Amino acid sequence: MAELLRVLGPHTGLDWRARAGSLEWSCLDTAVHVAHDLLAYAGQLAARPSVAYLPFDLTVDAGAPPSDVLQVVAACGGLLSSALATADPATRAWHYGPCDPSGFAAMGVAETLLHTYDISQGLGLPWLPPEPLCAAVLQRLLPDAPPGDPADVLLWCTGRAELNGRPRPASWVWRAAVS
Repeated sequence: MAELLRVLGPHTGLDWRARAGSLEWSCLDTAVHVAHDLLAYAGQLAARPSVAYLPFDLTVDAGAPPSDVLQVVAACGGLLSSALATADPATRAWHYGPCDPSGFAAMGVAETLLHTYDISQGLGLPWLPPEPLCAAVLQRLLPDAPPGDPADVLLWCTGRAELNGRPRPASWVWRAAVS
């Protein structure tokens, strides 16, 4: 979360209506999506449903400026962080199967890193996700990823870049659920 705020926070005056990298969403909509997912993960951990997502959603005022949306992202990240801090490691909650706290943590990091990359691309900011965080995400969510620079591999695994002449994957899925 700190990295997202560090990278994007100084640039709230840019045009956040721009398309976020290769996504169909605007930069602003992508930031709202990050907040949504972080809140959803926190809710799942707190309630521990076993078969579906909780029937709630995040609504951000349509006219909210980027600076306010980043505050919402920070709030939702704080809620996920709090849920992770209080969750027993044996806790299981639904995310396409039973998912443990480490899976929710990895998904929160992945959503934040990948969409910070998307937004930075849309705003014309040169940025790559930090390698240690990418390596942790790959290890937990994409264990069959090819070897290589963790940032490059994560971007390739999620269809955002080519890797050593390999075309971008047309589809992908990470494995957060545990047995």
